[in-house]
Amino acid sequence: MTIKRTKILFFFFFIYFLSVNLFAQNNDRQTIKTILLRDSLFWVAYNTCDSANIGEFYTDDVEFYHDKNGFSKGKNNIVSSFKKNLCSDNFRLRREAIDSTIKVYLLKNNDTTYGAIINGEHLFYVDEKGKKERLDGWAKFTHTWILQNGTWEMTRILSYDHKPAPYINKRKMVEILATILDTYIGQYKGPLTGIITIKRKNDNLIQFINGKEFTIYPESSTLFFSKERDLTFEFLGKKTTDRKMVVRENGEIVEELTFLK
Repeated sequence: MTIKRTKILFFFFFIYFLSVNLFAQNNDRQTIKTILLRDSLFWVAYNTCDSANIGEFYTDDVEFYHDKNGFSKGKNNIVSSFKKNLCSDNFRLRREAIDSTIKVYLLKNNDTTYGAIINGEHLFYVDEKGKKERLDGWAKFTHTWILQNGTWEMTRILSYDHKPAPYINKRKMVEILATILDTYIGQYKGPLTGIITIKRKNDNLIQFINGKEFTIYPESSTLFFSKERDLTFEFLGKKTTDRKMVVRENGEIVEELTFLK
C-alpha cells in the first residue's frame, strides 16, 4: 500500500470516527434536554400540588431517602405522603431550583443510555394560609431517572443537607437627612426584646440589644431594615408623645416597642 493511499484511508477513518463522535454527542445533548424537561414537569406538579398526576413520574418501586423525615418506598406511599403533608389547605411548599448548580450525568450500558442522575441545590418557600410566602429552607438533591418503555421515571430520590436558606436582601437603602435620623435616637422598650438603645452612626442607625450592636438601614424616612434577616423597623408617632417602633419579620408584626426617653 502506497503512502498516499494510507494517508487517504487514515483521513476517511478520521472523518468517520469524528462523525460518529459528534453524532453521539448530539444524541447525548438531546437526551439531557429531554430529561431536564421531564424533571421540570415533575416540579410543576410538585409546586401546584397536582397529586392526581405526580405519580406518573415515579417507578412503582421508587425509594425516597430524606435526612430529616426518614425513608419511604413505593409510588403509592410517596404520593399519599405528598398529598397529606405538603398539600393541605393551610400549608404548602414551593420548590425553586438554583439553576447554576443543576448537573445531569447519563448512565449507559456500552453506548446505550438507560438512565441519568440529576443533582443540585434548591430552595423551599413556605406558603401558609393568611400569611405572606416566605423563604424557609435550602437543600441538596440527587435523583436517579430510569428509561422504561420509552418513558423517563424517577426510581431513587435523595434529599439531604437541609438547612435554613441564606437570606438574600433585596431592599434598597436611601439617603436620609441626619436631622431626621436624630429624631429616632433614644431608648425603646418591648415585651420580648426588653430595652433597645438606638444611636446614630454616620448615615445609619445602630441598635444596642443586650450588649450587642446591630445596624439598620433606611428604606424610607420612617422604615429601616436589616441586611442579615428579613426584619424591618418602622417608626411611628411623635417622639415627645406617642412614638413607637414596630418590628416585622417576613412581613408579620412580631413586636411593638414604646419610646422611653
